[in-house]
Amino acid sequence: MVEPRYTLVAIALHWLVAVGVLGGFGVGLYMVELPFSPRKLSLYSYHKWIGVSVFALVLVRIAWRLAHPPPPLPPAVPRWQVAATGAVHFLLYACLVAAPLSGWLYSSATGVPTVPFGIPALQLPDVVNEDRELALTLKFIHMTIVFTLGTLVVVHVAAVVKHQLVDRTAILRRMLPRGAR
Repeated sequence: MVEPRYTLVAIALHWLVAVGVLGGFGVGLYMVELPFSPRKLSLYSYHKWIGVSVFALVLVRIAWRLAHPPPPLPPAVPRWQVAATGAVHFLLYACLVAAPLSGWLYSSATGVPTVPFGIPALQLPDVVNEDRELALTLKFIHMTIVFTLGTLVVVHVAAVVKHQLVDRTAILRRMLPRGAR
């Protein structure tokens, strides 16, 4: 029997987004603690580039997923876990869209432009006027979404580990390229 798997495109998008999220989260945690300096400004710029890239990849991933539904979970997975999986995936996608958007709004409110990859022609327009109070609110919203995303990633990984090691359902293999163990 052929094991149901994600498409190669879905697998590639999954791992690219995962690397981007981890990288963006790591840079974000590190940069906020630094004193104001050229290094901090560079890290903010890199953080924004990562956010824009993740946002674009997530939009492609959502479109791909709508056109190519994921493979069904193994029949041994209880219905409540299937429902929980759907809820977690929905919330992951919501946070993956909301985090970069809230970051863009925050950046606009601070008056610091978002220039993906340092290319002026790609500069994103400010979507709100510069406003210090609004910036503080948007920073809180952005951080709340990002930490919610982090929590959901931990839940997602824990579920995969549980299915892989405890239930022995080999769920992880569905999201790895063929031949990977």
